[in-house]
Amino acid sequence: DELDKIILVGGSTRVPIIKQKLIDNFGLPIYDEIDPDEVVALGAAVQADILAGNNSDMLLLDVTPLSLGIETVGGLMDTLIPRNSKVPSSMARNYTTSVDGQTKLKVSVYQGERDLVEDNRKLGEFVLAGIPPMAAGMPKIKVQFMLDADGILRAKALEERSGQETEIEIRSQYGISEEEMGKMLLDSLKHAETDMLKKSLTEAQVEGRSIVLATTKFQDQNAVILSSEEKEALSMYQAGLSAAIETGTKDEINLAIQTLNDYSAPLAQRAMDYNIKQAMQGKSII
Repeated sequence: DELDKIILVGGSTRVPIIKQKLIDNFGLPIYDEIDPDEVVALGAAVQADILAGNNSDMLLLDVTPLSLGIETVGGLMDTLIPRNSKVPSSMARNYTTSVDGQTKLKVSVYQGERDLVEDNRKLGEFVLAGIPPMAAGMPKIKVQFMLDADGILRAKALEERSGQETEIEIRSQYGISEEEMGKMLLDSLKHAETDMLKKSLTEAQVEGRSIVLATTKFQDQNAVILSSEEKEALSMYQAGLSAAIETGTKDEINLAIQTLNDYSAPLAQRAMDYNIKQAMQGKSII
């Protein structure tokens, strides 16, 4: 009901049954006063006239046909510029490191609609080096995509604490044919349910691995205040989570995470109280 007219494009739309099927589906008359072999070229001529500054009464917006994003932990696609975003377009998002002392970050740029990068099209990659070694999660890394009217994509990464910066420029050769684009869109619809299940499982695995590492770090840093029974219990729950990550479902991983968190929460509180007491020992607060 938001459509005004249906314009035919391509010589095969001259086939009478094509017109009839469109009328039956949309309940609208067919606008066939323009030669379907010329309609795209005529539109391009109108756009050229607008870009040349000869026509200020019309506005045509280019859009990006497929989403653009980067690979995140677990091989997931994190979209920065969604498909159908107007061009030119710019979008930025903040990220951080996942390993203590990490000094480099590889940024891989992908195009596509699937949740896993292995199912999308890789456009390029670059490395942000010189990140000051800090604990995981401390660096503040801004990744920015800038897509201009000529189809040139600039991807930039900036570590905001140190000012380290690098970027890559991907020119219009990243474009693909209409047939390839259509197949990618159809595949994203066809595999939407399985992609969602894969993504949720991968996210649970990534979170689980992070908690396993954090548990090991917690035990090493607080060994003096943990009893042997507590250490044994933590190791048991940690092993259960590791096993769930390798062979379990999303729900089994989340249950193992919750079980470990429930047990470790009071221990973490006790450790924090102890560490604060140690830090304040011999000092006075006025």
